Amino acid sequence: MAESRGAVTALLQAVRDGRPGASDELLHVVGDELRKIARGQLRRLPVTDLLQPTALLHEAYIKLFGGEQPSWEGRNHFFWAAARAMHDILVDQARRRGAQKRGGGHRRVALHDDLPEQRQSHEVLAVSETLKRLSEVHPRPAEVVLLRFFGGLSHEEVAQTLEISSATARREWTFARAWLRDALIDEDQRGKDDA
Repeated sequence: MAESRGAVTALLQAVRDGRPGASDELLHVVGDELRKIARGQLRRLPVTDLLQPTALLHEAYIKLFGGEQPSWEGRNHFFWAAARAMHDILVDQARRRGAQKRGGGHRRVALHDDLPEQRQSHEVLAVSETLKRLSEVHPRPAEVVLLRFFGGLSHEEVAQTLEISSATARREWTFARAWLRDALIDEDQRGKDDA
């Protein structure tokens, strides 16, 4: 694993330096880990009939390498960016599939350690919008949710990715779940009051 970490770090630097072919080499080295993240995201989002893990990985690759010069600060930042790119792709697809406007028909969503295999579009969108608000006030707990809920990573994998202890990852997860639950309940109540 340490050798792989070193190879990833070196390839990230080569990508930043603009070395031809470095991004393809990077994808080859981290492909299995990225597919694991893609599978985790596809298990939780109701658009699995449109994408397979490899297709999601390729769309994320285009998003990661297709625009401006990447500026990842290291291996962990790269994996966070990849999980975020996949999340954004799937949320955009959920929106395109006819999700209702913000506030319309949202239901409470429970975030459990034993996450269900799939969510309905409106649940995914409600969590995604609320997660965006969480990230504005508590960025690290929002990253933990992104990696756990959308990326399907374990507490230990989240801790490794964010370079924090497993205990901290668990505390951040517990805090974020409570914060998101309260925010979703408040939003659900506002929707009922407006009806």
